Amino acid sequence: MQTLDPPTRIRNLRVVRAPALRSLRTAWISDLHLGTRSSNAGAFLEFLRDHDFETLYIVGDLIDVWQMRRGIFWPQQHNDVIQKLLRKSRKGTRIVYIPGNHDEFLGGFCGYYGHIAIAKHFVHTTADGRRILIIHGHELDAVVQNARWLAFAGDLGYQFLLSLNPLINFVRRRFGLGYWSLSAYAKKRVKDAVNFIGEFEKAIVRYAERYAVDAVLCGHIHSAGIRQVGAVTYYNCGDWVETCSALVENFDGTIELLNFNPFQSPSAADMEKPELAEASL
Repeated sequence: MQTLDPPTRIRNLRVVRAPALRSLRTAWISDLHLGTRSSNAGAFLEFLRDHDFETLYIVGDLIDVWQMRRGIFWPQQHNDVIQKLLRKSRKGTRIVYIPGNHDEFLGGFCGYYGHIAIAKHFVHTTADGRRILIIHGHELDAVVQNARWLAFAGDLGYQFLLSLNPLINFVRRRFGLGYWSLSAYAKKRVKDAVNFIGEFEKAIVRYAERYAVDAVLCGHIHSAGIRQVGAVTYYNCGDWVETCSALVENFDGTIELLNFNPFQSPSAADMEKPELAEASL
């Protein structure tokens, strides 16, 4: 049997290099809702694999305890997310966890656990000296604070609409149409009807004044964006159910919004003019 000599074998080898990690000073994510079928854990794992950061803020609702009380759903991919976060922490990434309304029980465990901190709110100082107050955002939501039964009912309806999205978009693809979210459309229609949640903007300014900060960053409403509200910058890091987005800080202090939606990317108009007031999630 004829064999190739060693030099020929070497010439035929192809070296495959792993993609380089993008290094960031800070990243903010929220509303992954692990424990639900609508969680886009796969996209989030890709984000963690492709990026390295000094500090990662989890801005609430990493785990959806509301949904898990109705029934347990916890696939291996959700385990992978927790393991990947713990691995990042062991390698030196500082993780700050701000509990949301779906995982509010963690608010009883505030403190430092190695490289992981749990806090009800946190003030972050950017590389260029700006102070950003980080909260989940349910503190500004009149429904969550004053009518919890309505918040639970709204969450049930939202989960139902999310479950219909795959079927709707299967049909749309058959007709050559692009992705469309029934749940996102319904949220906007409900927002128009529940005008009192429009106090969200004013509450942001009040929180900024209370903590003497330049900006407020939150999640909660599943609507990513960056917007100026008077003298205060409003940041929302979105969610990992539909928009699959994160806010990141570069080493010069600039902050940008990244999108990892497996279905479609939001338009530039959506990024410039996010909807601040949405129905409770």
